[in-house]
Amino acid sequence: MCAHRTSCPQTDSPAPHVVAAHPEQGWTLLCDGAIVFDDTGELRPDGRVIAPHRLPTQGLSVAA
Repeated sequence: MCAHRTSCPQTDSPAPHVVAAHPEQGWTLLCDGAIVFDDTGELRPDGRVIAPHRLPTQGLSVAA
């Protein structure tokens, strides 16, 4: 894990970059230690849980 020091490759963005991606399992590990899930939830390195940011399904249409 890094705090965007010399161990982290330089990027144009201050946002953490992907260290490991496992789309078949639905999660991605970021360089700051956060695990981001495909449902937009997160598990932070300090143990905090960020709930998924789901859209309401009322306005969605279904194709037949």
